Amino acid sequence: MPGQDDGNGYRIVAGVDGSPSSLEALRWAVRQAELTGGTVDAVMAWQSPAASGLAWGDAASDPADYQGLTAKALAEAVGQAVSPESTIQVRRLVGEGHPADVLLDAADGADLLVVGSRGRGGFARALLGSVSQDCTFHARCPVVVIREQE
Repeated sequence: MPGQDDGNGYRIVAGVDGSPSSLEALRWAVRQAELTGGTVDAVMAWQSPAASGLAWGDAASDPADYQGLTAKALAEAVGQAVSPESTIQVRRLVGEGHPADVLLDAADGADLLVVGSRGRGGFARALLGSVSQDCTFHARCPVVVIREQE
């Protein structure tokens, strides 16, 4: 997945997982891009159930199935969060791996990384750690963590 700035100016990476806080993060990133004249990379990660240690679904399924389902989910999330009238370029990027690793790779060379404060999955989060926490500790650019609106 390309993570480097392509020379078009201010680049914002927004982590998306379909959760309400990630949709708020994407909306915030688009508003920030409007203010800065930047672009937004909306990024969603996927892992096969076998790789993530979770036993659900058919672990023998083709990885392209997971990538395709994730791309579809990302397109739906962008459709929910970004107005069709928006003039901001939102590039959709899907990556395989742990969400924090995928986001950190995508944010390499970015001007800003925006993530939601809570994603999906309480039990998995307790086992694997917080993506937003990992990003704030390890990103090489400023990180904004957006809380879900009450």
